[in-house]
Amino acid sequence: MIPSKLLENAVHELSRLPGIGKKTAMRLALHLLRERESDVANLSDALVKMRQEIRYCTMCHNISDNETCHICTDPRRNAAVICVVQDIRDVLAIENTRQYTGRYHVLGGIISPIEGISPSDLSIDHLVNIVETNSVQEVIMALPSSIEGETTSFYIYKRIKALPVTISTIARGVAIGDELEYTDEITLGRSILQRMPYTGG
Repeated sequence: MIPSKLLENAVHELSRLPGIGKKTAMRLALHLLRERESDVANLSDALVKMRQEIRYCTMCHNISDNETCHICTDPRRNAAVICVVQDIRDVLAIENTRQYTGRYHVLGGIISPIEGISPSDLSIDHLVNIVETNSVQEVIMALPSSIEGETTSFYIYKRIKALPVTISTIARGVAIGDELEYTDEITLGRSILQRMPYTGG
């Protein structure tokens, strides 16, 4: 039994976070209870401000503090190369390799009929529009090597294969079924550098 309803509510909310069980939530709540009130207020303010004010880049759908993210506005990035990823965690994983100098396109998920995610739920139309209207020379498929990931890659391939653009995929140093965010930086970096033509197979 938790002796305080306020503490119980805090533990309940913390335990809703991914990877946080009831015991961990209790430890976190008790830790916050021992912290200075100003420190807890700073944490609370940072979380609320993040949720209310964070934006998504109008060009690539990455998270951003502004209308356009720092990657898309960086003149050193190669705008002619676009790496297509499932979500923001993949952008962070690839950036950590320091091997990629192009831009990104964040789909916001992958096609999954079981979960009710269709192409219209993702930013695929926007990607096609960017390839059609900008001087894009290469599109790199960096989606999970799962059935859903391959389905999404093939769908995009069919949408853009008639356009004058090279379509490639990251080399499969990444194990089948692995998520990019859990792949070590050396393997992921090599996969980007040693990417292969994507043929829709």
